[in-house]
Amino acid sequence: MTDQAYNPNNTCYRHPDRQSFVLCQRCGRTICPECQTPAAVGVHCPECVREQRAQFAANRRASGAPSGFTVARRRFAMLDQKATVVIVAITVAIWLLDQVSGGFFTSLLAYNSLLLPLQPWRAVTVLFVHSGIFHILFNMWALWIFGRMLENMLGAWRFLALYFITGIFGSMLVTFLAPGTWVVGASGAIFGLFAAFFVLQRSLGQNAVQLLVIIGLNLVIGFLPGTNISWQAHVGGIIGGFLVGFVFAKTRNIRKRPLQIGLLAATAVVGIALTAVGYAVTIG
Repeated sequence: MTDQAYNPNNTCYRHPDRQSFVLCQRCGRTICPECQTPAAVGVHCPECVREQRAQFAANRRASGAPSGFTVARRRFAMLDQKATVVIVAITVAIWLLDQVSGGFFTSLLAYNSLLLPLQPWRAVTVLFVHSGIFHILFNMWALWIFGRMLENMLGAWRFLALYFITGIFGSMLVTFLAPGTWVVGASGAIFGLFAAFFVLQRSLGQNAVQLLVIIGLNLVIGFLPGTNISWQAHVGGIIGGFLVGFVFAKTRNIRKRPLQIGLLAATAVVGIALTAVGYAVTIG
């Protein structure tokens, strides 16, 4: 009898230097442990696995079954408060990547008015970077609570307009009052959400005094020595939040939608223009 250990046919067809006595259950070729994929019975080689997957995908298309991408898209469409979920997910992902990369994303996205002419995107991207675990936890908790409530009231695109416009106003006031300083965090936009929610609650005839107290207390914390908090961004966000909230409150009627869009665009332009003016006055 021939000794199997010395039979040249007992080597992996993809790695001729590796002996193996295991065969693919579909094609019968010899495969080493690295090339084995467990199947219902035995193992399969890489080529047979690829053929099976291609055949499975073809059968799904032929039967009209939705693709994995389609299923994922449908599940996302069923989510409530999509904009809030996406913002939180992106912010957390960037923070985690920033920790792994040693601060690469902070250096790329944080705001400093000195860089405004060449890197104007920082006035918005500052919303996605945070300095530490407690910083991002507080901001994302506040965004999760108030963001979902506001998105339910306003809809996704109005909520996104509110979030980014108030973020711009936060960067704008930092440009005027703290030129040349590095700023990170979504706090400006978060305070903008507070202010807009207050305006909308008042416009609906509801008591919003407690929310005003919350805004005041959180704002005062930013002025405490040693906190290293950009109160300028908070105040700027509040200004933007009051303006955008006022626009929403006065253009609730669907027939006023063109006016609403125009006023939101104008508010954004004002925030950007004031940021440019702040740079010209303090640095330029």
